[in-house]
Amino acid sequence: MEDPRATIAREPMHYRQVIAIAVATALNALDGFDVLSISFAAPGIAKDWGIDRAAIGLVLSMELFGMGVGAFVLGSLADKVGRRPMLLACLVIMGLGMFMASTATSVPILSAYRLFTGLGIGGMLAATNAVVAECSNAKRRNLTVAIMAGGYPMGAIVGGSVASWLLAETGHWQSVFEFGAAVTLCFIPLVLWLVPETMAFLLLKRPAGALEKINRTLVRQGRQPLPQMPPADPVKQKTSVAALFAPGLASVTTMLTAVCFFHMMTFYFLVKWIPKIVVDLGFEPGAAGGVLVWANIGGAIGSITVSLLSQKVGIRPLVVASMVMGSGAVMLFGQGFSTLGGLSLIACVACFFTNAAIAGFYAVIAQSYPAALRAGGTGLVVGVGRAGAALGPIVAGLLFNAGWGLAPVAMTLACGTLIAAVVLSQVRYRESAIA
Repeated sequence: MEDPRATIAREPMHYRQVIAIAVATALNALDGFDVLSISFAAPGIAKDWGIDRAAIGLVLSMELFGMGVGAFVLGSLADKVGRRPMLLACLVIMGLGMFMASTATSVPILSAYRLFTGLGIGGMLAATNAVVAECSNAKRRNLTVAIMAGGYPMGAIVGGSVASWLLAETGHWQSVFEFGAAVTLCFIPLVLWLVPETMAFLLLKRPAGALEKINRTLVRQGRQPLPQMPPADPVKQKTSVAALFAPGLASVTTMLTAVCFFHMMTFYFLVKWIPKIVVDLGFEPGAAGGVLVWANIGGAIGSITVSLLSQKVGIRPLVVASMVMGSGAVMLFGQGFSTLGGLSLIACVACFFTNAAIAGFYAVIAQSYPAALRAGGTGLVVGVGRAGAALGPIVAGLLFNAGWGLAPVAMTLACGTLIAAVVLSQVRYRESAIA
């Protein structure tokens, strides 16, 4: 009797596996919109409340702090309770958080609501990464994980286009969060209907009813059900945080965490500050949202490009090269452009490379940890990395307030991605089996 994990890894993917991966990709797209919703709303918030750039930088970063905690805590929890329950819990948290943000009347209240929303976003990212890696076969795993990561900018493109239209039609920044809350809650029935618990988790943890759940999934995929559970793994793999720093994994975890921290600092400076920078250059908020949409179009194309290239080229060299090019593009963005077309073009190029690096990096994370540690490992790396993500917009806001111009601020923040490229080039890991 063959272990279903080996069957999944070896055979072509059934359409139900593809659907589960598609839903996970759509959930990451939802993450993309929920994270950047505050960026679309920021110019209106600054105008209504009369707050300075330092305060805006803090508001822009609050859900990133929440994402760090959510990715770490809820990601580890997903390795204990399951991927599917965690997806559903995160959707509830995100939906409530987005709705509450639309009712905020002050910076502290809005910051608290965004922090709460970030908990769900962070947990969602860790769980979806595990779902995609465990639903894919071995041949297409890097491709599917990178495509899933590409859902993030797609969500920003579609959601951002809607947000720009809503801002133009209503003139109220609250409408952005109301739209996000409604869409988020609509995903709950989709997950219940289309995303089963992964067989890798069920075979590893063996909860009550595991065999029935595995057989239900196998039958739906056109495969033979199991007469009984395969033998348990001879050595039960630990799922604690300490296991991520065990011999053979400690250096990998430390270095991947550093890579995520420094790259996210650069990436989120760029995507969080684009609308406010464009408005400060004299353009309307709707036009500023359009520049951010173009930035995410570049990010989506970058994700697709790295996904396709990963089938022919090693994923890590692709990520390192993308980081180096992305750092240069962010520095170029800081030189300033006098037209919307110029701003849109360089923002598009910068996000092409920086988001391609993120898409590829998630594939590196997924192949670096076994199933017992995959969501937890992703959660730790991304969780600590979100501290860098939160730091980027805050540092930029403080530097702007101190009188720094766009060029030196962009050059300083771009160094984060350059450092990440150097560290990733030194990581030595052995690709983990999907078991």
